[in-house]
Amino acid sequence: MDSAPRRPASSPQPDEGLPPPLPAVPVPWNSAGPCKSRREAPGALVEACVREEAQGEEGPAAARLDMSRLRSSSMEIREKGSEFLKEELHKAQKELRLKDEECERLSKVREQLERELEELTASLFEEAHKMVREANMKQAASEKQLKEARGKIDMLQAEVTALKTLVITSTPASPNRELHPQLLSPTKAGPRKGHSRHKSISSALCPAVCPTAGHTLTPDKEGKEPGLPPLLSLLLCVIPNKAVHLTYEPAWQLPPGEPPAAPTSATSLSLSRQVDTTLFAEFQAWRESPTLDKSSPFLERVYREDVGPCLDFTVQELSALVRAAVEDNTLTIEPVALHTLPAVTVAAVECGSANTCALSGLARACRHRIRLGDSESHYYISPSSRARITAVCNFFTYIRYIQQGLVRQDAEPMFWEITRLRKEMSLAKLGFFPQEA
Repeated sequence: MDSAPRRPASSPQPDEGLPPPLPAVPVPWNSAGPCKSRREAPGALVEACVREEAQGEEGPAAARLDMSRLRSSSMEIREKGSEFLKEELHKAQKELRLKDEECERLSKVREQLERELEELTASLFEEAHKMVREANMKQAASEKQLKEARGKIDMLQAEVTALKTLVITSTPASPNRELHPQLLSPTKAGPRKGHSRHKSISSALCPAVCPTAGHTLTPDKEGKEPGLPPLLSLLLCVIPNKAVHLTYEPAWQLPPGEPPAAPTSATSLSLSRQVDTTLFAEFQAWRESPTLDKSSPFLERVYREDVGPCLDFTVQELSALVRAAVEDNTLTIEPVALHTLPAVTVAAVECGSANTCALSGLARACRHRIRLGDSESHYYISPSSRARITAVCNFFTYIRYIQQGLVRQDAEPMFWEITRLRKEMSLAKLGFFPQEA
């Protein structure tokens, strides 16, 4: 007995959201009616066969439709998933790029901070070394100044003590011979070393001829030089606020029985004077920062007008050496004893004789000789050359005192003292010098 075609046991499951397909139930044609013994009509049989064939054809079409729907749904899901994953990938890549940029920026910031820290550390160390170096230099300078100040104090104390002793034990009429060895006669005084301060000042000059009576200078019986009043005038400069009353006799002696001349305008010692504003301005500018540099207008003028002409001797080479020694304070003037004049040493013969001035070349009796620095050579000089050298030495001694702060006076008294010393240089340059015994 033929049986109707059977449908597959299982059909594909439809997608979610779609109505389930109706299952095809196989029914045998011989058991379709309720009465099996009864034969159906031929038309009914044809109808049943057509119906079964239609049902058999509708089953595979529905299955194919379901499969196509399922494929389209899965394709859509894949596409959506792919797009979603691509978007997530793009987001992740973008975040990664941002993080890389942030890391790079932070690395640059770190490098900059490290570089600034290194520079700051180096600058701090350099500043610390600089401060330590400056502190050491200041300490060394302070110690040097302290040492110099103590030396100046000791020197001032010694000079004040010596000057007080001079004032107490010496007068212009009868000076103390032990305190003034330069006043001893050449027979009693041997060669003296060094160019001391009181020796230079005691050699200050006075006119060789009295302006009024024409009397010449006459030293006393012991051959002393009339140079003590300038020493005491300098004492007033070194020791301020000390009133010292001086009385001294004139340097020239009047003949016996001749009365002193009545004071006139020409013989009066109180001459009128007026400060030169240009010279005083140059001196004040130099006094603000005293120095021995010849570039200052004040010293340049003094060198040009006084020092240079006063030390301009015939022997130019030796004149230059003498000028340099005077500027360096290394010139020594020594008296020559009378009994040693005939016995001239070999070194003295090489530098001249006792009867010829080594500076001027003139034949003169030389009672003094000079030594330049540490040299063992001596040069005999005439009284005129000695007066010119000592006048310049007196000027340099006084300006050195000003530079060292030993002269405590106002500007005008200091200016007039310098003017007096310049006048002494002018007189010595013109040939005025005190006679020697």
